[in-house]
Amino acid sequence: MRIDQKTVFRKAIVPWYDSEIVCLFTIVIMFLVFLFGFAGVAVARENVKYHDHIWVPVSLIVMSASIIISTTIRLTRRYTYRFSK
Repeated sequence: MRIDQKTVFRKAIVPWYDSEIVCLFTIVIMFLVFLFGFAGVAVARENVKYHDHIWVPVSLIVMSASIIISTTIRLTRRYTYRFSK
């Protein structure tokens, strides 16, 4: 839970799962999942038996891209807020 922004002497406490290191680690892992999804699409397009299952790697690509984008936006907002003071 975040502390009220109106207080003068307290900083907002960032939980461990929302720290910068964990966010960067999440971005790296999701980028690897993103590449794994592209490899899955390539395999599914080569083999005719797997054409019906191409939705699995595509869903991996979409979900990992959305996590990368949301985490990047979170980090960008945090950096702009920190350096705007």
